[in-house]
Amino acid sequence: MIPGIKEAFDKINAEDELKARTRAFLAKKTNNYTEYRVPNVQRLAATAACFLCLLAGSYWLYFVPTAEISIDINPSIELGINRFDQVISARGRNDDGKELASSLHLRFTNYTEAIHRTLESQKIITLLSNDEMVTIAVVGSDEARCAKMLSNIKSCTAGQENTYCCYLTHSDEVAAAHEMGLSYGKYSAFLELQSLAPDMTPEEIQDMSMREIRSRINALSPADERVAQADSGKGCGHHNAGQGYRHRAGWWNAASSDE
Repeated sequence: MIPGIKEAFDKINAEDELKARTRAFLAKKTNNYTEYRVPNVQRLAATAACFLCLLAGSYWLYFVPTAEISIDINPSIELGINRFDQVISARGRNDDGKELASSLHLRFTNYTEAIHRTLESQKIITLLSNDEMVTIAVVGSDEARCAKMLSNIKSCTAGQENTYCCYLTHSDEVAAAHEMGLSYGKYSAFLELQSLAPDMTPEEIQDMSMREIRSRINALSPADERVAQADSGKGCGHHNAGQGYRHRAGWWNAASSDE
């Protein structure tokens, strides 16, 4: 073979061998990354799915209410409380309540702080100074937790004039209350009044203040029950759905000094 041609072929072979060795070296150093590209994508997808599940679970834990608090005077507000005692919703059940709820910025506060803000708002202070009354109802299926919440509410409203508390152990009546356009607390008072005046309708009670409802109940009650009701102001009211829910229960008066 002509010398020049032989040298040219030897150079080509050398370049092929260099390329082969280079590919082998890179594959060794990169752990042959092309073979693991698909499994890496699968791991990323699995990680993303786990993150989404965690995010969905966290949302459920925080934003699902486990108890409700109804604050009624004539503005009616309902607070949705999560398992961490934070207010996750604040809804007005009538026009006055919607206006009050939007002005107080109660979401993402502890429920006791939300009650303080509500009772210390100028609108509520003015109404109470005119001898109106506030009722606070706790609604939930966990009786032990509701009892604890009621105790905390009792402490944060201690000494507050014309403030009463009613304990509702079950939330089964919530849908019925909303169908009537009433808050939980006003619905409870409506059931009391209806037991004394069967012809009373939800429409009649919607625009009544809690003072007007309570005065109507007192006027229709026998004298001995009026005395019993006055005495019940010394303890927490307790309504137990299915067991006397439609009958009068005690209302705890926050201003009472006997506790």
